[in-house]
Amino acid sequence: MFKEFKEFALKGNLIDLAVAFVMGAAFTKLSTAFIEDLFMPLVSAIMPGGLDFTNRYFPLSKNVTVLDNLVEAKKQGAVFAYGNFLTIGLNFLIVAFAMFLVVKAINKAKALAEKPVVAGPPKLSMEEKLLVEIRDLLKEKV
Repeated sequence: MFKEFKEFALKGNLIDLAVAFVMGAAFTKLSTAFIEDLFMPLVSAIMPGGLDFTNRYFPLSKNVTVLDNLVEAKKQGAVFAYGNFLTIGLNFLIVAFAMFLVVKAINKAKALAEKPVVAGPPKLSMEEKLLVEIRDLLKEKV
């Protein structure tokens, strides 16, 4: 049984999947840091009021009196908290677009790598050169 498990665990596909999973987790952290620490502060500085929807919600209970702090509003009663969903949706669109650009660049690089290199016309042997000269002389006489 150990031998079967070892064969299964060391198959190429499983190792590729594990590497992809680890790389995906690292990319998730990288993209989250990019969005939260670099991109969104710039957008907030440019846009009046910014695009931080985290504390956006509709109170569903009459007991909710706080209008600018979601955590405090949830303590007071039911709220329809749509802001965090919009923020996560925006983050998803940014990450999806970034991944699109990465995949597009990889596909372009693969296409360039697979494209055969054209070395120019083949070198003619001495006999072929003589035949070309004879052909050209015959064309001139006709």
